[in-house]
Amino acid sequence: MAAHTLTLTLVGGPTALIEVGGFRLLTDPTFDPPGLYREAPVRFEKTSGPALSPGEIGLLDGVLLTHDQHFDNLDNAGRALLPTTPVTYTTLAGAGRLEGNAVGLAPFETRELQAADGRRLFITATPARHGPVGIEPISGDVVGFLLGLDQPGDTLYVTGDTVWYGGTAEVARRFAPKVVMLFTGAAEPRGRFHMTMDSNDALEAAHAFPDAALVAVHNEGWVHFKESATELATAFATLGAATRLTPLDRGVPRPFTL
Repeated sequence: MAAHTLTLTLVGGPTALIEVGGFRLLTDPTFDPPGLYREAPVRFEKTSGPALSPGEIGLLDGVLLTHDQHFDNLDNAGRALLPTTPVTYTTLAGAGRLEGNAVGLAPFETRELQAADGRRLFITATPARHGPVGIEPISGDVVGFLLGLDQPGDTLYVTGDTVWYGGTAEVARRFAPKVVMLFTGAAEPRGRFHMTMDSNDALEAAHAFPDAALVAVHNEGWVHFKESATELATAFATLGAATRLTPLDRGVPRPFTL
């Protein structure tokens, strides 16, 4: 098995540039400046802009869009970016709404992204539940993604907007990615229940993926996040797991040797 380097650059919120095997992918593009989108039925207010612009990021091979129905995962500028990329992987429902270059994937469905020189990257959709049991009719469909170089799922797991539940645990039973990107922040847009992972969920993931490096994103930039990256790191440190969590500085590439 050849050695590879995975480089992650946090742009802000759920948006991160993934560079691996010569491929460049972007998660959930959000590039709008701060501002209020709407007050009801859920308040969507952005409090910080991106660390990098689309122009600074450059050409992409594709977008990993966990879902298209929430502004904090696909804002106006992010939506405008989609037609400029070769392919957007997303939910089956989202692909129907977006059309164009969108490809919908069911959980555990795998596609191959191929380069002109024969390089390939396995892209596998993973189950996600955007909140507590029963939330699906309100929150809509969400997927996460696994990336694989030598075989499906051997490189990176992007959880997407989900809590830790049976579907995410099934990912851990089936795959052993080297790096896990957790969508955290303990989002509470609708009341005192979480729509994304809190520190308990993240610690569950650390236990389920004992050999993976963990990074946390989507925990700043919006008013509905209730747990910061610093608070998450404190929880890990309290339980003696500080070394499991690798911090990402906005706009700064972070390499991982695979």
